[in-house]
Amino acid sequence: MEILIKAGQFFLSLSILVILHELGHFLFAKLFKTRVEKFYLFFNPWFSLFKIKRGETEYGVGWLPLGGYVKISGMIDESMDKEQLEQPPQPYEFRSKPAWQRLLIMIGGVLVNVILALFIYSAVLYTWGEDYLPTKSLKYGVSCDSLATELGFRNGDKILYVGGKEIENFQQIAHDILLNENRDVTVLRGTDTLNIKIDEDYVAKLVKSPIIFFPRIPFVVDEVKSGEPAEKAGFIKGDRLLALNGQPAQFFDEFKSEMQRSKGKNVKVTVERNGNPIDLNVDVPETGIIGVYPVADLGKFFELSHREYSFLHSIPAGVKKGFATISSYLKQLKLIFSPKTKAYESVGGFITIGKIFPSTWDWQAFWSLTAFLSIILAIMNILPIPALDGGHVMFLLYEIITGRKPGDKFLEYAQLVGMAILLALLLYANINDIVKLFR
Repeated sequence: MEILIKAGQFFLSLSILVILHELGHFLFAKLFKTRVEKFYLFFNPWFSLFKIKRGETEYGVGWLPLGGYVKISGMIDESMDKEQLEQPPQPYEFRSKPAWQRLLIMIGGVLVNVILALFIYSAVLYTWGEDYLPTKSLKYGVSCDSLATELGFRNGDKILYVGGKEIENFQQIAHDILLNENRDVTVLRGTDTLNIKIDEDYVAKLVKSPIIFFPRIPFVVDEVKSGEPAEKAGFIKGDRLLALNGQPAQFFDEFKSEMQRSKGKNVKVTVERNGNPIDLNVDVPETGIIGVYPVADLGKFFELSHREYSFLHSIPAGVKKGFATISSYLKQLKLIFSPKTKAYESVGGFITIGKIFPSTWDWQAFWSLTAFLSIILAIMNILPIPALDGGHVMFLLYEIITGRKPGDKFLEYAQLVGMAILLALLLYANINDIVKLFR
């Protein structure tokens, strides 16, 4: 059921984005009296799931969910309609229009995607506000994974600055460490202030595992799995960790580390129950997992921040968030195209995109992710690759600047090359997904 819910959200989001993207091209084409022969959600090689003709345009739904398209008369596109191009240009055709009109038709889809993202972000902030965990609220510091420890961080470190700047939102720390050029992190360890410089050589590892810090939380039992060693040892919901083998301990990372160190051994765990200390002896299996789960609701331990936005304040806030997301994604693309970071190994296809949606239907998450995907769609489409909107824009800008229009044969071959590049990228991304599943 969870897979179906994720898939349902993904296809609804994709459908909205594709329809509105193609609508951007469609509206500018109509504005300049350019004939649109087809308007399709998804591709329809050989047959369509649905189609209907209204006026000069056929509207339909294809069966191949790799995007969508509008077929504009007199334009060299993925349809590769050579017969039409061999005829004399007609006034209603794309190729007969001035370069500036053709340019607006081509950027129409990207423009709609950007505006859509800004609108959605504003609407989400107005409707639900914004929740986040302030970095200053982490009174116990952070819990580090193995990569963070390798970089020199320790459990309990309190993060003060990243790149010389305070980070208000804890969830933003991983983002700033990975994408900013200045990756120096200043931490408070006990009473000492330390500066940890993250070397460029670690960027490739950070790309694969960007979230290296977690909020450090006291270990309070939330659930005990039936039949597991924790239940046999006598753990119950609400127990709070006090000590491990007689040594003071209170945090979940301490408990987890001790279980991993004590595989196949017996550990004395002291917990507080109803205000009294109680000793529990647990036999740790070879897996190091005893079947006990901590309270994971951060609101139980920290003061979370919530911001409400009025209608008027939500608009500039949404616009600011949208452009910050654009900037962030452009930095991520820079990492992907850098051979040193090997970020290209983390590129994913439809499975990766589908997995970012929650396993329960959450409209706030759905619209936030749709806005994010709208920005991705806009940026990817404007890349100067033939067969993408950006490829057409590149040739149109050349024509506007030089006054010379590239020949139809050149554009035809460029379209073929671009389609081959896109197909290769599509195959690479989705094969990457399949490889990750097996790993």
